[in-house]
Amino acid sequence: MQAGMARPPRGIGRYAMVGDCRSAALISDDGSVDWLCWPRFESDAVFAAILDPEKGGRFAVRPEGEFRVERAYAPDTNVLLTRFASPAGAAVLTDFMPVQTEEERARILRPDHELVRMLHCERGEMRFRLLFEPRPRFAELGVHLADRHNLGVRCRTRDGLLTLCSEEPLETTGDRAGATFVLRAGETRTFAVSFEEEGPSVLPAMGEGCRSALDHTLRFWRSWSSRTAYEGPHRDAVMRSALTLKLLAYAPSGAIVAAPTTSLPERARGGLNWDYRYCWLRDAALTSRALFGLGHRDEAEAFVSWLLTAASTTWPRVHVLYDVFGRLPPEEKEIPHLRGHRGARPVRVGNAARSQVQLDLYGELVGAVGYFVEHGGELDRAARRMLVGLGRVVCESWRQPDHGIWEERGERKRYTHSRAMCWAALDGLIHLGRELGLEKAAIDRFAVHRDLIRREVEEFGYDRALGSYTRTFGGADVDASLLLLPWYGYTEASAPRMRSTFDRIRRELGLGGALFKRYQGPLTEGEGAFGICSFWAAEYLALGGGSLDDASAIFEEALAYANDVGLYAEEIAPGSGEALGNFPQGFTHLGLVNAALTLEERRQGKEPTRAEPARAAGATA
Repeated sequence: MQAGMARPPRGIGRYAMVGDCRSAALISDDGSVDWLCWPRFESDAVFAAILDPEKGGRFAVRPEGEFRVERAYAPDTNVLLTRFASPAGAAVLTDFMPVQTEEERARILRPDHELVRMLHCERGEMRFRLLFEPRPRFAELGVHLADRHNLGVRCRTRDGLLTLCSEEPLETTGDRAGATFVLRAGETRTFAVSFEEEGPSVLPAMGEGCRSALDHTLRFWRSWSSRTAYEGPHRDAVMRSALTLKLLAYAPSGAIVAAPTTSLPERARGGLNWDYRYCWLRDAALTSRALFGLGHRDEAEAFVSWLLTAASTTWPRVHVLYDVFGRLPPEEKEIPHLRGHRGARPVRVGNAARSQVQLDLYGELVGAVGYFVEHGGELDRAARRMLVGLGRVVCESWRQPDHGIWEERGERKRYTHSRAMCWAALDGLIHLGRELGLEKAAIDRFAVHRDLIRREVEEFGYDRALGSYTRTFGGADVDASLLLLPWYGYTEASAPRMRSTFDRIRRELGLGGALFKRYQGPLTEGEGAFGICSFWAAEYLALGGGSLDDASAIFEEALAYANDVGLYAEEIAPGSGEALGNFPQGFTHLGLVNAALTLEERRQGKEPTRAEPARAAGATA
C-alpha cells in the first residue's frame, strides 16, 4: 500500500451528498468521502480532505488508471450511484447512510451512525484501491488504527468509536488502512464505516445485512418522495431540492441546517469562509412555505415546533442562529493547521453572527408561524405569549440599526429590508390576532407601529431620483433582498416602485442572464453571483412584476447552474459557472422550490401563496 492517495483539491461542485437526517457526507466524483462530521452536522470532522487534501483525511474507493465517471441518485432517493468505466470493465459504487425512524431505531439493531459503500462490477474487470484515513477533530488528534480482524479496523476518539468493516482484507499501517483488489463481472465488495458515541458498539452487518439496509433506505426515500405535492415543470429539479432539504433536517429536533459544511470559500482568495452547519432564523418563512407547499406537513410542523422552542429560550428577543438543539452555537474560532479548500483560509468553526442583531428575523418567525396556522396548526398558550412578546420587541426596536440579512460585520446600518420585515412581523401578528388571543390594545399598538414603519420606508428607503428602493435609508445603492418585498406582502410586485426597483437591481447587480450579485460592497468584492437571488428574480416576475415567460426564462437558466447531480452551492462563479461557498446550500434550494411553486400557481391562474396585496393603509403604489 502506498503512503497516500493525495490529489489536487477538487472544485466544490464535484461533490454529492448522502446522509441520514442527522449528519451528511460529501463524496467526490472519483469516489472519495472528503467530508463527514459525526455524530451531528456541527460535530468535529472525521474526514475533511475537502479543506486540506494532505491533512484532512478521507475514505476513498476508486479505480486505478484512467477511467470515466457518471453519477446520479437512484430516482427519488438520496442513494448515490457512481459509475466507473474503463476499456477493461465497468463498476457501480453505491453510497448511502441507512435511514431509520426513531421507532425503528428502538427495535432494529444497527450502528447509531453508519455509511455504507457497495462496489459492484457490471462487466469485464477493474482494479481498485481503497484508502481509509480518519482524522478526528479536524485532524487535531493523533490516530492509531487497530485491526480487530472480524471486528473491523478501529479508531477510538475522544467522541466515540469509529469502525471500518470490509469484505476485502485490509492492510493497516499506523494511521491509515488500505487495499488494492480486482473486481470481475458479477462480484461485489461492501465496506461500512460506523460511529458509536457510547458502548456497547454495534458493528455494521455485512453482506445480506447491508443489502437489506439498502433496500430499506431506498423504500424510505421513495415513500417520502411520493408525498411531494408538485407536478409542475422541472419536477426533477424540485424533487432534488426537496430531498436535499430533507437531508439537511436534523430528525430528532426538526431543525434544518443551512449547509453541512464549513469554510468552503465564497471567493477564491479566501476570507469569506464561514461555518454554515447551524440553523438560521433568516430562512424561517421561506422554509415553512416550501415544506407546506410541497405537501410535507410533518417536516413543516416539526420545523416550526423547533423554531418556537429555540426562540423561546431567548424570549422575547431572538438570536440570528441556533444549533440543532436550539442552543446558541459556539464562539467562532480558526483552525490554522488546515490549509483550506484550494488554499482559501481561514478555516473556521462556530459563527460570530450569533452575536449580531438582525431585525428581519422577527418577520421571518411570524411568517413561518402564519403558514403553520394557515395549514391547521394550533398554538399553545406559551407560543401565543411568546409571539405577542416578539411584537412588543419589534415596536421597541425597529428604529435601531442592525447588521441586516447579509450579516455584515462592523457598523450597524438602517437597512430597508430589515425595516420592511419589521412591518411584516407586525402585520402578520395583527392577522394572527384571533389565534393569538390579542386584545384590542395590543392590535392597536402593533397597527400604529406598522404604519409608522411603512411611512419611514417609503420616505427614507425609496429614492425618487433613482426611482428605486435603496439598500439603506438615505443610501443610493440597491440590494437583491428588496426583491422580497412583494413576497412578504409589503407591496405588490406590479407596483411602479417595485418595477423600477427591479429594473435598477438588474442594471446594477445583474451579471448577465439569470445571475445576480446580492449587493455591491467590500464584503462582496470578488465573490460570485448569489444563487438564491436568481430564483428571487424569477419569483418576483411570477408574482406579477413581469411576464410568465420572462419569469420562466430566468428560472430555467438558473437551473442550468446545478452540478451533475442537481445540487447548488451558495454562489456561482460568473463565466465558469463553478460552485462557490458552502455546499449544498439550503438557501439556494429553498429559492428554487418557492420559485417553482409560485410559477406553477401563476400558470394555473391561482392567487400566489405569498402575493398578498399590501394591506396597510397608506400603501404606496
